[in-house]
Formats: sequence, C-alpha cells, structure tokens
Amino acid sequence: MLFKNIAILDEDLAYQPDRWVGVRDGRIAYIGDEAPADADAYGEAYDGAGKLLMPALYNDHAHAPMVLLRGYAENLPLQAWLEQKCWPFEAKITPEDNYWAMTLACAELARYGGVSFSDMYYATRERAQAVTEAGMKANLSEGLLAFEPKPFAEYPQCALNEELVRELHGSADGRIRIDYNIHAEYTSNPQVCAEVAAIAREKGLRVHLHASETRSEVEECRGRHDGLSPIAYFDSLGVLDGAVTAAHCVWVDDADIALLRERDVTVAHCPASNMKLGSGFAPVAKMLDAGVRVALGTDGMASNNNHNLFQDMYLMGLIAKGSTLDPAVVDPRQVIEAATRAGALSQGREDCGLIREGMRADVCVLDVTGPQWCPMTAPAYNVLYAGDGSDVVLTMCDGEVVYRDGAWPTIDVERAKAEVAARTRRIISEL
Repeated sequence: MLFKNIAILDEDLAYQPDRWVGVRDGRIAYIGDEAPADADAYGEAYDGAGKLLMPALYNDHAHAPMVLLRGYAENLPLQAWLEQKCWPFEAKITPEDNYWAMTLACAELARYGGVSFSDMYYATRERAQAVTEAGMKANLSEGLLAFEPKPFAEYPQCALNEELVRELHGSADGRIRIDYNIHAEYTSNPQVCAEVAAIAREKGLRVHLHASETRSEVEECRGRHDGLSPIAYFDSLGVLDGAVTAAHCVWVDDADIALLRERDVTVAHCPASNMKLGSGFAPVAKMLDAGVRVALGTDGMASNNNHNLFQDMYLMGLIAKGSTLDPAVVDPRQVIEAATRAGALSQGREDCGLIREGMRADVCVLDVTGPQWCPMTAPAYNVLYAGDGSDVVLTMCDGEVVYRDGAWPTIDVERAKAEVAARTRRIISEL
C-alpha cells in the first residue's frame, strides 16, 4: 500500500503533514514528501486527505479472553473480585471458549488501532491460533498459580511451557512469542519464582508478572518477607535479572523505582483497571523522571470493560497531572510512546513501534476531519485529549490490513460475538 498526502507522527512523534508512506513486504519501505520513483510497485494508493498515520498500539498487559467476563464482576475490590467472581467463572472456561474469546478480543483491539498485546491467561495453544488467524501479534504466557510449596517442575505448567516454547515461540513469522509467567507474589512461592526466572533467563525469554497492585498486597508482602516490597522480593530471587514486564506497580516507593530502573524492568501501567478496582494511582511521572520504561495496558475486560487503548492513553495523561497536582508532568509524547514504542520494546520487538523506514509496518490511520480535531494547533495533544479509538479507520499489522472502515478482513466478527455471548451465558448458568 502507498499512503499518499497523509499526515504522520514521525519516529520522534512529531507531526508531519502531506507525507508519502510506502509499505512493502511487511515493512515501511519509504517515507518522503513526494511520491517514490517506483510508486506503482506499492499496489493500492490510499488517499490520505484528512487522515493521520501513526504507530499502531501495543497493549502491554492483558487477559484478553476475559471478554467473557465483561460486565460480570463489577463493583468489587481486587481480592473479592478475584476470589468470589473471577476465579470461579474462569474454572468453567474451556479451551474452545478461550479461542472464541481471544478472537473477539483481537477484533476489538484492531478496531481501536491495536496490533499486539502481552497476554497472561490459559489455553495458550488456542489463544495462539486465534491471534495467528487474525493476523496480529501477541506475547503469550500460560497463567501460573503456585500456592503449594513445591518446585516448579512439579507443576504441569513447567512441562507445558517447554512444549509451548518448542511449538509456538517465533511462529507466524515471529508474531507469536511465548513468555514465562509469575502471576504475583501472593499467588506463588519463592522457589517457583526463582526457578521460573532462571529458566526464562536460560532460554532468553521474558517474564510477565503482577506487582504492587494494591496497598494491602504490599503490606502483606512486607509482613511475609522481612519487610521486602513485592519489587524487592522479586529482585531478591533473581526475577528482575532477566527481561521482565511488571504490571501495575501502583504502590511502589522510591527504592522500588530505583530497582525498576536499575534492572531495566518495563512497567505496564493500567490506569483504567487501577481506578475501577479502587487500587490507586501509579506514580507514573516519578517513574518516567527516573528513567523507568513505562508501557500501557488495558488489563482484562472484567476490570476495564474495553480494549480501546486510546481511552487508557487519555487516562494516563490526566491521572499523572491530577494525582501530583502538577499540570506540567507527563506530556503527550510520553503517553503515546508508552502505547507504541515502549510496548513494542517490552515485548522484545525491536523493529516495531515507530514510523521509520525499515520498521515493521504496524500502523493505524485516524480520520481527523471530525470537529473535535479542529484546529490542529498541537496535533499530539489532539491525539491524546481530543481523539479516540473510534477515529481509527485502518489498522495494519506487518503490512497486512486487519481492520478497515468497519470491516475485519481476517475475522468473522459476527460469529465471534455470537459464540462469546452464548459461552458466557453457559458459564453463568453453571455457577
């Protein structure tokens, strides 16, 4: 495809009007202020009038099949939400349920400009099938709750992870990646944490975990582990020595932030989920000032209700200002970077997340002709505070269109909706 006369957010997230962007063989092959000499070789010419092309979005923390629970577990604090509603419901979810839920989640992500997500859940083979068929990307980790004091090798996830890495890691031209998982400090034991981390480091794979989501989690962790916070606890076991994405990090102190920076941990900030569950406001401004990489996540649909990452971008920008009483902290470029390049790097996708020649063609196109976009005095601010995911008219993953003008070329959305609705009704009837 050749996007002609289209405005872009370039690799520095600066606004550039009237550009030509050529996509070929899955990558951005040309960016210029005039048509490339071989314009005809790019196939379809896309009229960019009234449009803005920017990097597609990377959801750095999700439990995507939880679309099955959308609207089910409401108005509860985290522990009651988990123990009384989510875990009993999830015990009834079959692998086929996961497949259809993942398919619907992919459609929703693509609709709002998303192409890739880090997903912590179950039935990884079925989830990978759904993502592969949708033409999208995911870092998938098999959920692990390790309540019993026994080695990781005695948990079925140990052998399963070995199989998943052999079968799926790097499949679909690298679009599918397998991560290792530690759900959280309070759902694991020290031996399992240390062993999972060691295996992941040996294999060169990432670890995806939850940390410091609530005040009570941190207080109880300190009580169990000689005053160590969850971040310090994971560090003491060598977990942070590898490539780690830590979701939430709402209740981190200065010492935790220093560790996150020193160990090059990516924080997956989930502002909508953290507010909905009453968990609090992550100190994002302080983390960014300290040099911590902050990416953006939706979390699951029982604690957010939609995969519109533009909404989370909006909240990230506002919460940072409101919670610090400082309107000058966290500018739009930092937020957009969190939803794009930082998420790609967190997933180990070095050639993604930027509008730059040679990068993979993960882009989304927004219609900026609506009244909320006028005037375009400060385009990055418009993207963050005036625009929305509903303005997305095209989403492209590795150069292939996965959403365009209300249609999903790779997904039967009506079938997915019907399957998910029916399966949710069945599960609720079984509870």
